[in-house]
Amino acid sequence: MTTALDIFRALADATRLRILSLVRTMELSVGELAQVLGQSQPRVSRHVKILGDAGLTQRRKEGSWVFVALGDRARIAPVLDALDAWNAGETDHWAIADSARLAAVRADRAASAATWFEDHAGEWDAIRSLHIAEEQVEAAIDAVLGPAPLGRIVDIGTGTGRMLELFAPRASRALGIDRSSEMLRLARGKLAEQGNAELRQADLYALPLDDRDSDLAILHHVLHFAEAPGEAIAEAARVLDAGGRLLIADFDAHDREDLRTRDAHVRLGFSDEQMLGWFAAAGLVPVRTETLVGGELTVKLWLARKSAPATKGVKAA
Repeated sequence: MTTALDIFRALADATRLRILSLVRTMELSVGELAQVLGQSQPRVSRHVKILGDAGLTQRRKEGSWVFVALGDRARIAPVLDALDAWNAGETDHWAIADSARLAAVRADRAASAATWFEDHAGEWDAIRSLHIAEEQVEAAIDAVLGPAPLGRIVDIGTGTGRMLELFAPRASRALGIDRSSEMLRLARGKLAEQGNAELRQADLYALPLDDRDSDLAILHHVLHFAEAPGEAIAEAARVLDAGGRLLIADFDAHDREDLRTRDAHVRLGFSDEQMLGWFAAAGLVPVRTETLVGGELTVKLWLARKSAPATKGVKAA
């Protein structure tokens, strides 16, 4: 059990304060932290260990990469509140510089993924099918969503538009979002006969939709390319109406390191624990989980529903 003294000792270093500020923004690998901080990976790892021992951060190994995130919410919240209060009104030149370098790291990662998508857009459907028979995934998604009308759909990271092709006929409105103009060009060709399907170029972290403007959001084999899956899930939850559903189809956690380098996968799948944690943080309630075994990798379906906002009781006159 760590004490207040352990926590203050862990924070008594400028580099460790910078690391805490960075991982507060997003989960980062040790290598990315080293890049932003301008320090060696062994040195950064040493600082991360001290923060982890104090319960301020947690490490998650994924293949040969180690990701660093904030520690337990109950432990970290008072520390962050105190730091915010003490730093109020102060200009921290290190924080400004770190923020700029972090933006560059994120831009590099996004550019790398975007380049890969552009280069492989014509092969995208075939690449998906290499991992597991896509018709099995599609049938399972259909079963999980059920036969009722789907309302307003947003397909996030629509790729060539396959989810819209399948489910737009059951929607009152169907919108596909993708960053790649080449992907959208292919999707437009596929959906030419689909009258209610609309396509827009946008980022999954900044959807071009108002709050509570959708009834169903789909992330179909998208999250393993996302640098910040929790942020993508939170943004999807933002656009869902109360009672709206989020359907995620992606890989179970695996150790196929070659997919990171060969196919630009940022994440090697996801565990139920990770997914449920992101759901809780985004105000989503898990509804159903399906495991689809087959091929080299296991595909998981996670379905969650947005909880209704709390309402204040009204006293009788």
